Amino acid sequence: MQELVEGCKRRFKTYGDGGGGGEEGAGDVVAEGKTKTMIEMLLTLQAKEPEYYTDALIRSLMLVLLIAGTDTSAGTMEWALSLLLNHPHVLKKAQLEIDNHIGHDRLIDEADIAELPYLRCIVNETLRLYPAGPLLIPHESSEQCTIGGYRVPASTMLLVNVWAIHNDPKNWEDAREFKPERFEGLEGNRDGFKLMPFGSGRRGCPGEALAVRMVGLGLGSLIQCFDWERTEKELIDMTEGLGLSMPKSKPLLAYCRARPVATKLLSQI
Repeated sequence: MQELVEGCKRRFKTYGDGGGGGEEGAGDVVAEGKTKTMIEMLLTLQAKEPEYYTDALIRSLMLVLLIAGTDTSAGTMEWALSLLLNHPHVLKKAQLEIDNHIGHDRLIDEADIAELPYLRCIVNETLRLYPAGPLLIPHESSEQCTIGGYRVPASTMLLVNVWAIHNDPKNWEDAREFKPERFEGLEGNRDGFKLMPFGSGRRGCPGEALAVRMVGLGLGSLIQCFDWERTEKELIDMTEGLGLSMPKSKPLLAYCRARPVATKLLSQI
């Protein structure tokens, strides 16, 4: 990770030498070109506030982005595929949507996700039932306050039980049922704080947009290219295991075979 930071610094210095010198020039050069990457933005801020944006802070932020998004996204896809195998009619509907929109001449792409509303509904419903962070991340009260009649002293660690909110029958009809259709027509509408698998506000997960695209693209690719079946007649065990990101108690096992319409596409990978 430090090599990545140093490499970007060297590139910034090269830009700076050709654009007026110094790291400030580097920031100007990048700003005039393409959209900055996250690390480029952090290094630009470091040039202005070096005492705050230290290399250690930048490394930590990059590691959070890379590591935190890997396990949670993979776990969400495992939950989603498990749900689809227990509800094959939903899987077929998603497969049909992808076939109708994309056809059989190319693989699903990130740009397609916005045009696949039912796939997005499946992702949302999966995150509702099995949020990757069921208690979000710990927060701390900056000052004394009262919440719901309870006095909360300053510097108190606070946890939000998102799992309970997402499964509360007062908020959701048939709360424990897998019904992606409940989100149809609600894209972009959070409906208050009923659904917040990534938290909310300024302290919400900064990787939300990336995670939704990654899960949608990964799950969409599995649906487009393969036919899936359970290994047993019984429904897949959906018991939650122990862990910060709420893994399945038993890892998913399933049969898959390449769809005839996708064989040519898979051979090109």
